[in-house]
Amino acid sequence: MMLKTNRRKRQDATVESQDGAAVSQDGAAVGPQDATGARRAPQLKLLRGLTASYLATNAIIVPFLPIYFGNQGYSPSQIGLLMMLGPFLSIFAQPFWGFVSDRYNTLKRIIALLWIMTVVASVGVFNSSSYAVTLIFMLALFFFVYPSTALLDSLSVRTAAEAGRSYGSIRLWGSVGFAAVALSSGAILPLIGGVEHVAYLYWGVWAAALLLLFFLKDEPGTGARLSVRQLGALLGHKPFLLLLAVSFLIMVPHRMNDVLFTLHLQELGGTDAMAGLGWALATLAEIPTFALLGRFLHRYQELALLGIAASLYVVRWLAYAWIDDPVLLIALQASHMVTFAVFWITGIHYAVKLAPESMRSTALALFSAVFLGLAGIVGGLAGGAIMDQWGGSAMYVAGAGLSLVAAVGLMAARWRIRVR
Repeated sequence: MMLKTNRRKRQDATVESQDGAAVSQDGAAVGPQDATGARRAPQLKLLRGLTASYLATNAIIVPFLPIYFGNQGYSPSQIGLLMMLGPFLSIFAQPFWGFVSDRYNTLKRIIALLWIMTVVASVGVFNSSSYAVTLIFMLALFFFVYPSTALLDSLSVRTAAEAGRSYGSIRLWGSVGFAAVALSSGAILPLIGGVEHVAYLYWGVWAAALLLLFFLKDEPGTGARLSVRQLGALLGHKPFLLLLAVSFLIMVPHRMNDVLFTLHLQELGGTDAMAGLGWALATLAEIPTFALLGRFLHRYQELALLGIAASLYVVRWLAYAWIDDPVLLIALQASHMVTFAVFWITGIHYAVKLAPESMRSTALALFSAVFLGLAGIVGGLAGGAIMDQWGGSAMYVAGAGLSLVAAVGLMAARWRIRVR
Protein backbone atom coordinates (compact mmCIF):
# COMPACT_ATOMS: atom_id res chain seq x y z
CA MET A 1 0.00 0.00 0.00
CA MET A 2 2.84 2.37 0.93
CA LEU A 3 4.61 1.57 -2.34
CA LYS A 4 1.51 2.53 -4.31
CA THR A 5 1.17 5.77 -2.36
CA ASN A 6 4.79 6.75 -2.97
CA ARG A 7 4.43 5.96 -6.65
CA ARG A 8 1.28 8.10 -6.86
CA LYS A 9 3.11 10.99 -5.16
CA ARG A 10 5.92 10.80 -7.67
CA GLN A 11 3.42 10.83 -10.50
CA ASP A 12 1.57 13.83 -9.02
CA ALA A 13 4.86 15.74 -8.82
CA THR A 14 5.16 15.82 -12.61
CA VAL A 15 3.52 17.71 -15.42
CA GLU A 16 3.47 17.02 -19.09
CA SER A 17 5.70 18.88 -21.55
CA GLN A 18 4.61 19.78 -25.05
CA ASP A 19 5.86 16.49 -26.46
CA GLY A 20 4.29 14.46 -23.64
CA ALA A 21 7.49 13.87 -21.68
CA ALA A 22 7.26 14.02 -17.89
CA VAL A 23 8.60 17.17 -16.33
CA SER A 24 9.35 17.63 -12.64
CA GLN A 25 8.11 20.51 -10.53
CA ASP A 26 11.15 22.61 -11.42
CA GLY A 27 10.88 21.90 -15.14
CA ALA A 28 13.32 18.99 -15.35
CA ALA A 29 12.70 15.95 -17.47
CA VAL A 30 11.92 13.01 -15.23
CA GLY A 31 14.02 10.06 -16.32
CA PRO A 32 14.25 6.51 -14.95
CA GLN A 33 14.96 6.53 -11.22
CA ASP A 34 18.01 4.68 -9.91
CA ALA A 35 17.31 1.63 -7.79
CA THR A 36 19.04 3.06 -4.72
CA GLY A 37 19.40 6.80 -5.41
CA ALA A 38 22.81 6.70 -3.74
CA ARG A 39 24.49 6.20 -7.11
CA ARG A 40 23.56 9.75 -8.08
CA ALA A 41 24.89 11.33 -4.87
CA PRO A 42 28.52 11.82 -6.04
CA GLN A 43 27.33 13.41 -9.29
CA LEU A 44 25.00 15.75 -7.39
CA LYS A 45 27.80 16.83 -5.05
CA LEU A 46 30.12 17.51 -7.97
CA LEU A 47 27.44 19.51 -9.75
CA ARG A 48 26.81 21.61 -6.66
CA GLY A 49 30.52 22.33 -6.39
CA LEU A 50 30.75 23.06 -10.10
CA THR A 51 27.81 25.44 -10.01
CA ALA A 52 29.26 27.20 -6.96
CA SER A 53 32.71 27.64 -8.48
CA TYR A 54 31.44 28.59 -11.94
CA LEU A 55 29.12 31.32 -10.66
CA ALA A 56 31.82 32.43 -8.21
CA THR A 57 33.78 33.60 -11.25
CA ASN A 58 30.89 35.99 -11.94
CA ALA A 59 31.40 37.44 -8.45
CA ILE A 60 34.71 38.72 -9.78
CA ILE A 61 33.60 39.77 -13.25
CA VAL A 62 30.38 41.59 -12.28
CA PRO A 63 31.51 43.81 -9.37
CA PHE A 64 35.23 44.22 -10.02
CA LEU A 65 35.92 44.09 -13.75
CA PRO A 66 34.16 47.44 -14.37
CA ILE A 67 36.26 48.94 -11.55
CA TYR A 68 39.39 47.36 -13.03
CA PHE A 69 38.61 48.88 -16.41
CA GLY A 70 37.82 52.23 -14.77
CA ASN A 71 41.29 52.17 -13.20
CA GLN A 72 42.68 51.66 -16.71
CA GLY A 73 41.16 55.03 -17.64
CA TYR A 74 38.10 53.84 -19.61
CA SER A 75 34.83 55.83 -19.54
CA PRO A 76 31.45 54.36 -18.48
CA SER A 77 30.38 54.05 -22.14
CA GLN A 78 33.66 52.30 -23.02
CA ILE A 79 33.23 49.94 -20.08
CA GLY A 80 29.66 49.24 -21.15
CA LEU A 81 30.92 48.37 -24.62
CA LEU A 82 33.62 46.07 -23.21
CA MET A 83 31.16 44.24 -20.99
CA MET A 84 28.37 43.92 -23.54
CA LEU A 85 29.86 43.34 -26.99
CA GLY A 86 30.81 39.88 -25.76
CA PRO A 87 27.19 39.04 -24.97
CA PHE A 88 26.33 40.09 -28.51
CA LEU A 89 28.53 37.28 -29.84
CA SER A 90 27.01 34.92 -27.30
CA ILE A 91 23.62 35.44 -28.99
CA PHE A 92 24.97 33.23 -31.75
CA ALA A 93 27.38 31.13 -29.67
CA GLN A 94 24.81 29.87 -27.15
CA PRO A 95 22.33 28.39 -29.66
CA PHE A 96 25.25 26.96 -31.63
CA TRP A 97 26.78 25.11 -28.68
CA GLY A 98 23.34 24.08 -27.43
CA PHE A 99 22.58 22.63 -30.87
CA VAL A 100 25.93 20.78 -30.90
CA SER A 101 25.25 19.38 -27.43
CA ASP A 102 21.81 18.06 -28.42
CA ARG A 103 23.10 16.84 -31.76
CA TYR A 104 25.91 14.73 -30.30
CA ASN A 105 24.45 14.02 -26.84
CA THR A 106 27.38 15.33 -24.80
CA LEU A 107 27.69 18.12 -22.28
CA LYS A 108 30.86 17.62 -20.24
CA ARG A 109 33.30 17.70 -23.14
CA ILE A 110 31.83 20.88 -24.57
CA ILE A 111 31.79 22.59 -21.17
CA ALA A 112 35.45 21.61 -20.64
CA LEU A 113 36.44 23.10 -23.99
CA LEU A 114 34.55 26.32 -23.32
CA TRP A 115 36.00 26.79 -19.84
CA ILE A 116 39.59 26.19 -20.95
CA MET A 117 39.22 28.72 -23.75
CA THR A 118 37.64 31.19 -21.30
CA VAL A 119 40.74 31.08 -19.11
CA VAL A 120 42.99 31.53 -22.15
CA ALA A 121 40.99 34.58 -23.26
CA SER A 122 41.11 36.07 -19.74
CA VAL A 123 44.91 35.99 -19.83
CA GLY A 124 44.71 38.31 -22.82
CA VAL A 125 42.18 40.60 -21.09
CA PHE A 126 44.34 41.13 -18.00
CA ASN A 127 47.54 41.62 -20.00
CA SER A 128 46.26 43.99 -22.68
CA SER A 129 47.86 47.42 -22.97
CA SER A 130 45.28 49.09 -25.23
CA TYR A 131 41.51 49.42 -25.41
CA ALA A 132 41.30 47.79 -28.85
CA VAL A 133 43.22 44.67 -27.74
CA THR A 134 41.17 44.46 -24.54
CA LEU A 135 38.01 44.62 -26.62
CA ILE A 136 39.11 41.69 -28.79
CA PHE A 137 39.92 39.48 -25.82
CA MET A 138 36.66 40.40 -24.07
CA LEU A 139 34.79 39.29 -27.18
CA ALA A 140 36.61 35.95 -27.02
CA LEU A 141 36.04 35.54 -23.28
CA PHE A 142 32.30 36.03 -23.50
CA PHE A 143 32.06 33.92 -26.66
CA PHE A 144 33.30 30.94 -24.64
CA VAL A 145 31.98 31.56 -21.12
CA TYR A 146 28.35 32.47 -21.84
CA PRO A 147 27.28 29.26 -23.65
CA SER A 148 28.44 27.13 -20.73
CA THR A 149 25.72 28.64 -18.51
CA ALA A 150 22.92 26.98 -20.45
CA LEU A 151 24.86 23.73 -20.83
CA LEU A 152 25.55 23.54 -17.10
CA ASP A 153 21.86 24.22 -16.44
CA SER A 154 20.92 21.43 -18.84
CA LEU A 155 23.30 19.05 -17.07
CA SER A 156 21.83 20.05 -13.71
CA VAL A 157 18.26 19.59 -14.92
CA ARG A 158 18.98 16.06 -16.18
CA THR A 159 20.91 14.94 -13.12
CA ALA A 160 18.44 16.43 -10.66
CA ALA A 161 15.51 14.75 -12.40
CA GLU A 162 17.13 11.33 -12.37
CA ALA A 163 18.00 11.74 -8.69
CA GLY A 164 14.51 12.94 -7.79
CA ARG A 165 15.76 16.39 -6.77
CA SER A 166 14.86 19.88 -7.97
CA TYR A 167 16.97 22.02 -10.29
CA GLY A 168 16.82 24.77 -7.67
CA SER A 169 18.54 22.54 -5.11
CA ILE A 170 21.62 22.59 -7.38
CA ARG A 171 21.35 26.18 -8.64
CA LEU A 172 21.23 27.62 -5.12
CA TRP A 173 24.87 26.54 -4.69
CA GLY A 174 25.75 28.98 -7.46
CA SER A 175 24.41 31.75 -5.23
CA VAL A 176 26.45 30.37 -2.32
CA GLY A 177 29.62 30.40 -4.41
CA PHE A 178 28.96 33.89 -5.74
CA ALA A 179 28.26 35.25 -2.27
CA ALA A 180 31.30 33.55 -0.73
CA VAL A 181 33.69 35.13 -3.24
CA ALA A 182 31.92 38.50 -3.19
CA LEU A 183 32.15 38.64 0.63
CA SER A 184 35.72 37.37 0.89
CA SER A 185 37.09 39.40 -2.02
CA GLY A 186 37.10 42.56 0.10
CA ALA A 187 39.67 40.89 2.36
CA ILE A 188 41.53 38.98 -0.37
CA LEU A 189 42.10 41.78 -2.87
CA PRO A 190 44.19 43.99 -0.54
CA LEU A 191 46.40 40.96 0.16
CA ILE A 192 47.18 40.45 -3.54
CA GLY A 193 47.63 44.11 -4.42
CA GLY A 194 44.11 45.44 -4.95
CA VAL A 195 41.71 45.37 -7.90
CA GLU A 196 44.66 45.76 -10.30
CA HIS A 197 45.58 42.13 -9.49
CA VAL A 198 42.06 40.68 -9.51
CA ALA A 199 43.16 38.31 -12.30
CA TYR A 200 44.88 36.01 -9.77
CA LEU A 201 41.66 35.59 -7.82
CA TYR A 202 39.78 34.93 -11.06
CA TRP A 203 42.19 32.23 -12.23
CA GLY A 204 42.23 30.58 -8.80
CA VAL A 205 38.46 30.09 -8.87
CA TRP A 206 38.62 28.72 -12.42
CA ALA A 207 41.25 26.18 -11.32
CA ALA A 208 38.79 24.80 -8.76
CA ALA A 209 35.99 24.62 -11.34
CA LEU A 210 38.13 22.75 -13.89
CA LEU A 211 39.34 20.29 -11.24
CA LEU A 212 35.77 19.41 -10.28
CA LEU A 213 34.76 19.09 -13.92
CA PHE A 214 37.48 16.49 -14.47
CA PHE A 215 35.73 14.10 -12.04
CA LEU A 216 32.20 14.76 -13.33
CA LYS A 217 30.46 12.11 -15.43
CA ASP A 218 28.86 13.13 -18.70
CA GLU A 219 25.07 13.00 -18.95
CA PRO A 220 24.16 12.03 -22.52
CA GLY A 221 20.62 12.84 -23.59
CA THR A 222 17.99 10.18 -23.98
CA GLY A 223 16.17 11.79 -26.89
CA ALA A 224 16.74 11.41 -30.63
CA ARG A 225 19.39 13.51 -32.33
CA LEU A 226 18.27 17.04 -33.03
CA SER A 227 17.41 18.07 -36.60
CA VAL A 228 17.26 21.51 -38.17
CA ARG A 229 13.53 20.99 -38.80
CA GLN A 230 12.92 20.53 -35.05
CA LEU A 231 14.85 23.73 -34.36
CA GLY A 232 12.59 25.60 -36.78
CA ALA A 233 9.51 24.22 -35.05
CA LEU A 234 10.73 25.43 -31.66
CA LEU A 235 11.47 28.91 -33.01
CA GLY A 236 7.96 29.03 -34.48
CA HIS A 237 6.26 28.05 -31.21
CA LYS A 238 4.39 31.17 -30.01
CA PRO A 239 4.58 30.55 -26.22
CA PHE A 240 8.34 30.05 -26.51
CA LEU A 241 8.69 33.25 -28.55
CA LEU A 242 6.67 35.11 -25.90
CA LEU A 243 9.06 33.84 -23.24
CA LEU A 244 12.03 35.14 -25.25
CA ALA A 245 10.38 38.53 -25.83
CA VAL A 246 9.53 39.24 -22.18
CA SER A 247 12.93 37.94 -21.10
CA PHE A 248 14.53 40.54 -23.34
CA LEU A 249 12.44 43.40 -21.95
CA ILE A 250 13.08 42.45 -18.34
CA MET A 251 16.75 41.61 -18.71
CA VAL A 252 17.80 44.83 -20.47
CA PRO A 253 17.51 46.87 -17.24
CA HIS A 254 18.74 43.91 -15.20
CA ARG A 255 21.92 43.79 -17.27
CA MET A 256 22.25 47.58 -17.02
CA ASN A 257 22.39 47.06 -13.26
CA ASP A 258 24.82 44.13 -13.56
CA VAL A 259 27.35 46.20 -15.48
CA LEU A 260 26.90 49.68 -14.03
CA PHE A 261 25.68 49.19 -10.44
CA THR A 262 29.20 49.48 -9.02
CA LEU A 263 29.84 52.66 -11.02
CA HIS A 264 26.52 54.14 -9.84
CA LEU A 265 27.46 53.21 -6.29
CA GLN A 266 30.79 55.01 -6.67
CA GLU A 267 28.93 57.97 -8.15
CA LEU A 268 27.00 58.18 -4.85
CA GLY A 269 30.15 57.85 -2.72
CA GLY A 270 30.30 54.07 -2.25
CA THR A 271 33.56 52.09 -1.99
CA ASP A 272 34.91 49.01 -3.79
CA ALA A 273 34.25 46.89 -0.69
CA MET A 274 30.64 48.10 -0.60
CA ALA A 275 30.21 46.96 -4.20
CA GLY A 276 31.24 43.42 -3.30
CA LEU A 277 28.96 43.48 -0.26
CA GLY A 278 26.00 44.57 -2.41
CA TRP A 279 26.42 41.66 -4.80
CA ALA A 280 26.96 39.22 -1.95
CA LEU A 281 23.67 40.33 -0.40
CA ALA A 282 21.89 39.91 -3.74
CA THR A 283 23.09 36.34 -4.18
CA LEU A 284 22.46 35.34 -0.58
CA ALA A 285 18.90 36.59 -0.96
CA GLU A 286 18.45 34.27 -3.96
CA ILE A 287 19.14 31.11 -1.98
CA PRO A 288 15.73 30.71 -0.26
CA THR A 289 13.95 31.26 -3.58
CA PHE A 290 16.05 28.67 -5.41
CA ALA A 291 15.65 26.23 -2.52
CA LEU A 292 11.88 26.53 -2.12
CA LEU A 293 10.27 27.77 -5.32
CA GLY A 294 11.00 24.58 -7.27
CA ARG A 295 8.94 22.59 -4.77
CA PHE A 296 5.82 24.69 -5.30
CA LEU A 297 6.21 25.84 -8.90
CA HIS A 298 3.79 23.21 -10.19
CA ARG A 299 0.97 24.92 -8.29
CA TYR A 300 1.20 28.17 -10.24
CA GLN A 301 0.92 29.23 -13.87
CA GLU A 302 4.29 30.30 -15.25
CA LEU A 303 3.05 33.46 -16.99
CA ALA A 304 1.49 34.66 -13.73
CA LEU A 305 4.76 34.22 -11.83
CA LEU A 306 6.73 35.94 -14.59
CA GLY A 307 4.25 38.83 -14.50
CA ILE A 308 4.64 39.20 -10.74
CA ALA A 309 8.44 39.23 -11.07
CA ALA A 310 8.23 41.87 -13.82
CA SER A 311 5.97 44.06 -11.66
CA LEU A 312 8.37 43.80 -8.73
CA TYR A 313 11.21 44.79 -11.06
CA VAL A 314 9.33 48.05 -11.76
CA VAL A 315 9.25 48.82 -8.04
CA ARG A 316 12.90 47.81 -7.64
CA TRP A 317 14.26 50.08 -10.38
CA LEU A 318 12.17 53.07 -9.27
CA ALA A 319 13.60 52.66 -5.77
CA TYR A 320 17.14 52.52 -7.19
CA ALA A 321 16.46 55.74 -9.10
CA TRP A 322 15.09 57.57 -6.07
CA ILE A 323 17.54 56.51 -3.31
CA ASP A 324 20.91 58.27 -3.17
CA ASP A 325 22.27 56.65 0.01
CA PRO A 326 24.84 53.92 -0.89
CA VAL A 327 23.99 51.88 2.22
CA LEU A 328 20.27 51.80 1.41
CA LEU A 329 21.09 50.99 -2.21
CA ILE A 330 23.12 47.97 -1.09
CA ALA A 331 20.22 46.86 1.12
CA LEU A 332 17.90 47.00 -1.91
CA GLN A 333 20.04 44.35 -3.59
CA ALA A 334 18.14 41.87 -1.41
CA SER A 335 15.18 42.42 -3.77
CA HIS A 336 17.04 39.97 -6.05
CA MET A 337 15.08 37.35 -4.10
CA VAL A 338 11.72 38.29 -5.59
CA THR A 339 12.85 39.60 -8.96
CA PHE A 340 15.76 37.81 -10.61
CA ALA A 341 15.51 34.51 -8.68
CA VAL A 342 11.77 34.14 -9.37
CA PHE A 343 12.15 35.07 -13.02
CA TRP A 344 15.17 32.83 -13.60
CA ILE A 345 13.86 29.60 -12.09
CA THR A 346 10.40 30.11 -13.60
CA GLY A 347 11.91 30.89 -17.00
CA ILE A 348 14.10 27.77 -16.90
CA HIS A 349 11.09 25.67 -15.91
CA TYR A 350 8.93 27.14 -18.67
CA ALA A 351 11.61 26.80 -21.38
CA VAL A 352 12.14 23.12 -20.53
CA LYS A 353 8.41 22.50 -20.35
CA LEU A 354 7.84 23.98 -23.82
CA ALA A 355 10.66 22.03 -25.52
CA PRO A 356 10.79 18.39 -26.64
CA GLU A 357 13.32 16.25 -24.79
CA SER A 358 15.74 16.23 -27.72
CA MET A 359 15.83 20.04 -27.75
CA ARG A 360 16.14 21.00 -24.10
CA SER A 361 19.77 22.11 -24.25
CA THR A 362 18.93 24.15 -27.35
CA ALA A 363 15.87 25.71 -25.69
CA LEU A 364 17.89 26.70 -22.63
CA ALA A 365 20.66 28.04 -24.86
CA LEU A 366 18.17 30.21 -26.77
CA PHE A 367 16.66 31.41 -23.49
CA SER A 368 20.13 32.31 -22.19
CA ALA A 369 21.09 33.92 -25.51
CA VAL A 370 18.24 36.39 -25.12
CA PHE A 371 18.36 36.57 -21.32
CA LEU A 372 22.13 37.16 -21.09
CA GLY A 373 23.24 37.90 -24.64
CA LEU A 374 20.85 40.11 -26.59
CA ALA A 375 19.54 41.87 -23.49
CA GLY A 376 23.13 42.19 -22.31
CA ILE A 377 24.41 44.07 -25.33
CA VAL A 378 21.42 46.42 -25.39
CA GLY A 379 21.56 46.94 -21.63
CA GLY A 380 25.28 47.64 -21.56
CA LEU A 381 25.29 50.09 -24.46
CA ALA A 382 22.04 51.86 -23.57
CA GLY A 383 22.84 51.95 -19.85
CA GLY A 384 26.32 53.35 -20.44
CA ALA A 385 24.98 56.01 -22.82
CA ILE A 386 22.18 57.08 -20.43
CA MET A 387 24.56 57.16 -17.48
CA ASP A 388 27.08 59.25 -19.41
CA GLN A 389 24.40 61.76 -20.43
CA TRP A 390 21.97 61.94 -17.48
CA GLY A 391 23.40 59.83 -14.64
CA GLY A 392 22.57 56.56 -12.95
CA SER A 393 19.12 57.56 -11.68
CA ALA A 394 17.87 58.21 -15.22
CA MET A 395 19.16 54.77 -16.24
CA TYR A 396 17.04 53.10 -13.56
CA VAL A 397 13.93 55.09 -14.51
CA ALA A 398 14.33 53.83 -18.09
CA GLY A 399 14.70 50.29 -16.71
CA ALA A 400 11.47 50.63 -14.76
CA GLY A 401 9.69 51.63 -17.96
CA LEU A 402 10.87 48.53 -19.83
CA SER A 403 9.89 46.27 -16.94
CA LEU A 404 6.43 47.85 -16.91
CA VAL A 405 5.96 47.05 -20.61
CA ALA A 406 6.93 43.41 -19.91
CA ALA A 407 4.57 43.19 -16.92
CA VAL A 408 1.63 44.52 -18.95
CA GLY A 409 2.42 42.11 -21.80
CA LEU A 410 2.53 39.12 -19.46
CA MET A 411 -0.72 40.10 -17.79
CA ALA A 412 -2.39 40.48 -21.19
CA ALA A 413 -1.12 37.05 -22.30
CA ARG A 414 -2.32 35.47 -19.07
CA TRP A 415 -5.77 37.12 -19.42
CA ARG A 416 -6.04 35.88 -23.01
CA ILE A 417 -5.32 32.31 -21.93
CA ARG A 418 -7.93 32.50 -19.16
CA VAL A 419 -10.56 33.86 -21.59
CA ARG A 420 -9.95 30.93 -23.92
